[in-house]
Amino acid sequence: MATQRRTTSLLGDKLAQRGLLLMLPTLTLMAVLLVIPLILMVITSFGGRDPDGNVLYTFSLQNYLRLAGITDKGFDSLYLEILWKSVVLAFQTTILVIIIAFPIAYFVARAPQRHRNFLLFLILVPLWTNFVIRIYAWIMILRNQGVLNGILGWLAGLAGIPFTPFDLYPSDGAVLVGMVYEFLPFMILPIYTSLEKIDESLFEAAADLGANVFNTFRRITLPLAVPGMVAGTILVFVPVMGTFIVSDILGGRQVVLVGNLIQRQFLDARDPAFGSAASLILMVMTLIITVFYTRRFGFGDEISVA
Repeated sequence: MATQRRTTSLLGDKLAQRGLLLMLPTLTLMAVLLVIPLILMVITSFGGRDPDGNVLYTFSLQNYLRLAGITDKGFDSLYLEILWKSVVLAFQTTILVIIIAFPIAYFVARAPQRHRNFLLFLILVPLWTNFVIRIYAWIMILRNQGVLNGILGWLAGLAGIPFTPFDLYPSDGAVLVGMVYEFLPFMILPIYTSLEKIDESLFEAAADLGANVFNTFRRITLPLAVPGMVAGTILVFVPVMGTFIVSDILGGRQVVLVGNLIQRQFLDARDPAFGSAASLILMVMTLIITVFYTRRFGFGDEISVA
């Protein structure tokens, strides 16, 4: 019996060593590309800058105090407002994406099997085009002399109604539209995956028990779609918090989010220490919100039907 236990223990140790060897390339890559840059960013965030934009490696909380609005001249809420605006925009984008993505995902999931691949192909086609080109396309749609105002003006002319072009670009609304458009597929696909797995017998059982369409949706479809919505929320909320291209282009550099703040500190202001501090604050904020959300709803875990 003791010999069998020793044999089992040695076999387990060998399997653990093999597993470690298999993981070693990935762990090394993560250390080089993730852990080391993160440590350098933390160190830089406590430093300063000289007149030439070089980092002064001193320990100071000045960058974090500046982000909190505490300056030598008194309280300045500029950066707190930028952080808050970024969080609000991320929530708005996520909610709108869920509202738009759910019926699309439901339609695809309930479509005949032979049509689903084609419908998914249509959803993914925009992703084959360059990200920036797709954003610039929205400028052509939303500007004063763009497609949308042109169509509205034509309809108003037919009805004999005076029409003044809407000032849609650049604006916060244009940024929100661009965010929703860019990240919509990342919500559709996880929700579709959850809906596609629902057993047809559940709907039949609900009908046999006298449940109407609303109750069937509330008690079966929606709970079983929650894992997909949770996964999609993470795929949408986290990138929106840090992106800067959409707000730069559709906001005309007038809409400043935390991603824009970080980008401009590194490229324009040449203050990498402050940019690193803002990056860490963004990462911590995103992590806290994500952890709270996943603890509340689960990380895409399957939910039983009540």
